[in-house]
Amino acid sequence: MQVPTYDRLMNPLLKALHQLGGSASVDEMYEEVIEQEGYPEEVTSVLQNPENSSQSKIAYRLAWARTYLKKAGFLENSRRGVWALTEKGRENPEVDPTEIVRYVREMDGYVTRKGNLDSSSEDVDSTDSDVPEEAQPWREQLHRILIDEMTPDAFERLTQRILRESGFIHVEVTGRTGDGGIDGRGIARINGLMSFHIAFQCKKYRGSVGAGEIRDFRGATVGRSDRGLFITTGTFTKGAIEEANRDGVPPIDLIDGEQLADKLKELELGVKTELVEKVTLKPDWFLSL
Repeated sequence: MQVPTYDRLMNPLLKALHQLGGSASVDEMYEEVIEQEGYPEEVTSVLQNPENSSQSKIAYRLAWARTYLKKAGFLENSRRGVWALTEKGRENPEVDPTEIVRYVREMDGYVTRKGNLDSSSEDVDSTDSDVPEEAQPWREQLHRILIDEMTPDAFERLTQRILRESGFIHVEVTGRTGDGGIDGRGIARINGLMSFHIAFQCKKYRGSVGAGEIRDFRGATVGRSDRGLFITTGTFTKGAIEEANRDGVPPIDLIDGEQLADKLKELELGVKTELVEKVTLKPDWFLSL
């Protein structure tokens, strides 16, 4: 089974949003699409660019599906990363993907090298405008730095800093071998009234973390923390996600490479966002004087 093209993901994406009540985060949409379509692990584990990115190919194509549906007026998104159906999207639970692609590309003045509007290609050409946030070059550059240039010790210290900046207290890196996969510990405070102890593992991966690694980590945390946190530069397989949320056992929270990039951007840790001023002239205003 091959990874579906971005145009073939448009209707599953709309269906997922309807199932989720009309709005959802990127992660919620991703998980709903995977579940409802029944995509196997050999599809969801394929990376878009194994050397430079931790993003799966299907997540990359879902990002483009969202971009096209947004330009066509079916979706909207907030600065907080929540996507929602517009009135047009609520009234049209299904679309003709070919027409959506044609409409958006004509609107953008996009023409393929063959001189036509071809919607059947597996990937979106780099000349498309409005590159999805998940596909922007800074993420690939960050991924290369974390994987190729940071030492494991430095990555552990980065994780410690992220947790502290996020409100955790008493965060320590154990730095010991033979600790059952636990790289550190911390305490999460909730509104200054409640707290719970967490154990975390932070690993630099190019590929996917599987269910077995989640089970091993959980085994190390039992009796030593209230819950676990697994942070990776890679991705998590469907089995790993299911294992992390399995009923009857302590939960394991998961942060993959894309979520890690988002958090570093949010906390402005090594990632700086600059707002560029855009000036637009209104010739008619001058001519009307």
